[in-house]
Amino acid sequence: MAAVAYAVVPAEAAKVSAGCSGANLEKTESMIEGMADSDGKWMAQKEIAAAQDAMLNGKMGVCSMHLGKAMQAGAAK
Repeated sequence: MAAVAYAVVPAEAAKVSAGCSGANLEKTESMIEGMADSDGKWMAQKEIAAAQDAMLNGKMGVCSMHLGKAMQAGAAK
């Protein structure tokens, strides 16, 4: 996956916020991969894992919540 430039994280996050889907998870993961190693990146990765688990279990509302938290953690520099 190509890493998204750190400067466009908030703009990309706004596009992804439409809902919980495989494509949105992939976009968010790409944004997070481009982050420098930090507590924020670790937190975002944790939220992505929780979002994936929720999606696999059909809990789309929970998935969206975790995906949103991952995007916020990714947007926080």
